[in-house]
Order: sequence, then structure tokens, then C-alpha cells
Amino acid sequence: MDVAVLEREAAAVLPDFVYDYFRASGGGPESLTRSIAAWRSFLHRPHVLRDTSRIETATTVLGTPVTSPVLVAPMAQQVAANPAGERATAAAVAALGTLLGVSTNTAVPFGDITATGAPWWFQLYVLSDRELTAVLLDRAVQHGARAIVLTADITGLAHPSPGAAYSVEPGEWGPEAGASAARLGNLTPEERERLHGGSIARDSGLPVIAWIAERTGLPVVVKGVLRGDDARRAVDAGAAAVLVSTHGARALASSIPSAFALADVVAAVGSEVEVYVDSGLRSGTDVATALALGARAAFIGRPVMWGLATGGEAGVRRVLETFTAELVTAMDLLGAPTLADLTPDLVVAP
Repeated sequence: MDVAVLEREAAAVLPDFVYDYFRASGGGPESLTRSIAAWRSFLHRPHVLRDTSRIETATTVLGTPVTSPVLVAPMAQQVAANPAGERATAAAVAALGTLLGVSTNTAVPFGDITATGAPWWFQLYVLSDRELTAVLLDRAVQHGARAIVLTADITGLAHPSPGAAYSVEPGEWGPEAGASAARLGNLTPEERERLHGGSIARDSGLPVIAWIAERTGLPVVVKGVLRGDDARRAVDAGAAAVLVSTHGARALASSIPSAFALADVVAAVGSEVEVYVDSGLRSGTDVATALALGARAAFIGRPVMWGLATGGEAGVRRVLETFTAELVTAMDLLGAPTLADLTPDLVVAP
């Protein structure tokens, strides 16, 4: 699959301001370009004369069985890509036996997502209104979330890419806090009113990990980790896993790409907890590289959104199936019939 072609197809069917919101990256388009290029800069040293007549991609993530380590990243405003939003994405995930992240900024009720049968994790922004944060956590637990993904790398909106057409008509959603809050489908209208002018908390710190775990009884995945020492601190504070992420290149524009941060994080904590990765992966070969570097699974973001925009549930399925098929091909050519056979010696760093 040529993800660039799929993106152009999505751009053709989306309103300009919606497409620009989805494609925007922190500081400018070069940060996203760098994130994608980082994965492609790795080379491989394949094994030969290995029996690859049977390729196994099934694994588990925090105990949940999945047929593939290709997971769906939490992404906001999916109803702008397709009216069904996460209902369609979750249905595709359920059909394929994988897992999705659900954004704080989803417009779709948690119960509708659970009804598809897809396992899901709730991606949480800790809000400056801690009571509303607790409300969202309680509702996620009530409707069957299996883990909480604590986003640690965004405490405010990054500067959009130059030229992004963010202006919208009154009442339409946008990246502004007030308009975006209107899409929080798991808060009541009265609760959403409390968010107007509100913000993501900047004072969370390490103790919030234990608070979330105690409140929900669920494992906490800390998302946005790019350093081994921060991963160590998060695990010592109670994190059950870490997710190496640059928020799809929407956080600090000058951040190291996830691809280059992954090995350091794995070296720091990978023997104790599961490590995941997102940001910039555009093929199953990229996923194979990530797994060889020590990731348990990879979350795919914008390609799934482009699939949702162009084909709804079927479009999402096509993207996930293609990534997994490409992963199988990469494993075959690397001489790695199982995920455990994807080892660091197969990868040559740039």
C-alpha cells in the first residue's frame, strides 16, 4: 500500500480544514517528514535458510490476545473523517482481532465502541479539572476499557504546520479548546461546559500514574516517552508499559523521532514491561523494524484515518490487513517466522 496515495485520496474527500487538522504537525511539515524518514533509514541483515513456511503474527498486549501487533492509535475527531467515527474503526478492529486506542477527544460514546466487540484502551489527557478527569476514567472503566494510556508529552496544543487552514465556522469543531470540547462525547453537555477555557493539566507529575491505577484498577501505559531515564522513572512509579511516541510529530517539533528513541527505552525497561511505539510508521516493514528493536506492538495513526475517510470500516480493514500482510512478507524475507525471531541483530541503525 502506498500510504501517500491513500492520503491524497482522503484529501480529495475531506473538507480542507479537516484534512489540515489531521495532517498538521508541530512546528511545520518537516517534523512529520523526519518522523517517517527515520523508520526508512534503517537497513536489515536478513537470515537465510530459515523455515518460513509458516509465519506467526499473533501476540498479546497487556494480556489481551491479538492476531497482529499492528494496533490502532488513539486519534481525535474521527467523526470528521467518517460519520461513524470510532464505531467503524472499532468494527474493523474487532473483525481482524486486534486492538484500538480511544481518544479523550472522541465524539462516540464508549458504549458504542464496546458494542463492536473490539478490545480498547482509553487514551487520557489529565485535565486541569481533575474531577472531570475522574469522570472520564470512571466511564471508560464502566464500559470496558482494558488499560489507560496516559499521554505525557502534550500539555497544550503545538503550533500547527504553516498553511494549515484551521479557521472554521462558529459552532464547528477545531483545535481550539472550546470547540474541541464540544466533541467530548463521553461527558454530558453540562460537564463539557466546564471545559470551555479549560486546559490539559501541567502539574501531573509521576504521582498521577498511581492515582490513575488506583482509581481504575487498570494497567497504565505512559505515552510520549522518548528517553530511557524517563521510561525508568515511569515504570518505577507504577507504569505497566510505555509507549514511545512523538504524538504523530504533533508535539515538540525538534523531538527525536520515535524510531531513534525506541532502542534506548527498550534498553532501560524492556525486560520488565512491554514497550510500544507509534509515530511515522507507514508500512509493515516499519513495524518489523520496530519489533526487532524491541517493541511489543506498533500503533498506526494517520494511515488508519485516511482509510476511514476513504472507505469507512472497509477502508480501515484494508489498511490494517495491508500492514499485517507487509509485516508477514518482511518476516519471511528476514528469515524470522515468529515475532520472537525479530531480534535487534536484524537491524542496522543509520
